[in-house]
Amino acid sequence: MNQQELISIIDYTLLKPGASKADLKKFCDETVEYGFRTVFVNPYYVPYAYNLLSPYGIKVGAPIGFSLGGATTHAKVEETGEAIRNGAEEIDMLINLGALKSREYDVVKKDIAEVVKASKGLTTKVIIETGLLTDEEKITATRLVMEAGADFVKTATGFNGGGADVKDIQLLRSIAGNKIGIKAAGGIKTYEDAVNMVKAGADRIGASSAIAIINGQVFDGDY
Repeated sequence: MNQQELISIIDYTLLKPGASKADLKKFCDETVEYGFRTVFVNPYYVPYAYNLLSPYGIKVGAPIGFSLGGATTHAKVEETGEAIRNGAEEIDMLINLGALKSREYDVVKKDIAEVVKASKGLTTKVIIETGLLTDEEKITATRLVMEAGADFVKTATGFNGGGADVKDIQLLRSIAGNKIGIKAAGGIKTYEDAVNMVKAGADRIGASSAIAIINGQVFDGDY
């Protein structure tokens, strides 16, 4: 996989809670310079990033229920609607981990389905936090994501331990088949890491370390 091919599937992210507007401006400038197609920023910064990036045809995405997933479905739906009104064109929501662990699968599925509905046809990805789940729970979560109508299952936020793992990507792909996409995120720090995720079955890569990755460097910062 060459550099341009990798750039085309990376969601460049800046989700640090203390990121300033100056940090966002630098981040957006880098996005334009390197040609990333999609970025993810915290909901507060969606309008700012949209104004800077939309002239270049670059999509801005928003995380929903981030980074714990325990918000009510109503809150997630409202957050989704506001993000879209502010310019978001992709949605990455966090699954209700407590409900999943409690085996309240109808709650989990409805939570996802309502956000998918609120997304009005935009690409919707569901973060399942693989580092906090058993293999059985990963399988169940992926099936619920598919049944609820989301477009992708995503490995992790990068904030709650664990992250993208080749074995997890292979497991998720074995369940998802070609019905939904898989986004590998959390702890991807090198070009080799990213390529290995793609080989294992990932369609998208989420990384705050995107520039270091494509330049073949080792990234030692946070997600």
